[in-house]
Amino acid sequence: MAAADLIELWRGGLMESVHRGHAVVWDRGGMVAAWGDADAVIFPRSSCKMLQALPLIESGAADAAGLGTEQLALACASHQGARIHVDRVAAWLDGLGLAEPDLRCGAHMPNDPPENRRLTCSDEAPCQLHNNCSGKHAGFLTWTRHHRAGPDYHEPDHPLQQAVRRVFEEVTDETSPGYGIDGCSAPNFATSVSGLARAMSAFAVAASGEGSGARTAAMRRLTRAMTAHPDLVAGEGRACTELMRAMGGRVAVKTGAEAVFVAIAPDRGLGIALKVADGATRASEAAITALLVRLGLLDAGHPVVGKYLTDPLRNWRGIAVAERRLATGFDA
Repeated sequence: MAAADLIELWRGGLMESVHRGHAVVWDRGGMVAAWGDADAVIFPRSSCKMLQALPLIESGAADAAGLGTEQLALACASHQGARIHVDRVAAWLDGLGLAEPDLRCGAHMPNDPPENRRLTCSDEAPCQLHNNCSGKHAGFLTWTRHHRAGPDYHEPDHPLQQAVRRVFEEVTDETSPGYGIDGCSAPNFATSVSGLARAMSAFAVAASGEGSGARTAAMRRLTRAMTAHPDLVAGEGRACTELMRAMGGRVAVKTGAEAVFVAIAPDRGLGIALKVADGATRASEAAITALLVRLGLLDAGHPVVGKYLTDPLRNWRGIAVAERRLATGFDA
């Protein structure tokens, strides 16, 4: 099946752009709804950090290192590189007897405006702690130290990444057809949109309090850490943080590069996964917002819905010049 029209941009009474993609809603009983091709194979990118963090807990490494909810939230984060992120990851590494050079994620300028400005106006260069994936990599290092594995934990043949792949395939209930290397240098395993939604539903059911066992407990802890610390999962002004706050901690959401978005709704056992084909963040944020509203998880009148979906787009003079609309078929 082809991608479905999801989000349109209208200007001057004409449709200027359309964003196509795939979306799946899954619950305890299976697939609830789908748009586009539910079997489309995608790279989930950072939307699957919860899956990548499961070995951290299941292996006992998290408890051995005394990790709390803040560290677990950071293990699932694509953060802004603000001081609340950088300082916490630095302290986490220090507690392990490790430091910034032990990371393998690379360095980039932080997206947090104050921290970006501080570095820009000084002679200090960004370090790997500023990388949006530094929390995930601190989790990787925690597992690696616990298992006394080699330092290059990002390599696809490293025992850690083999453990991640096993867990990823078990929770998505699919054999991954392969991997690509993510921006942080770790492998990112491919799956279908429905496989990703199925995995998010598994997290939702676990976080609802149903079930038992090590994996269920690990899923529950990660989901609850995310909803307890939305500011650590992303940061101020970011859709993940603002949407989770708007839903009062009842739903965990996570974006991934190239316009992937997922949601975990424990009260309903629901998992959502979507991918916008052209990689536009504008469209993935609008689409996840629309689905959260449609499913009754997010109040349609909340200001965050306006920000990401219904408010007009304004030019540099503040004039309303365009609007986002749900495409026919995605608006039902």
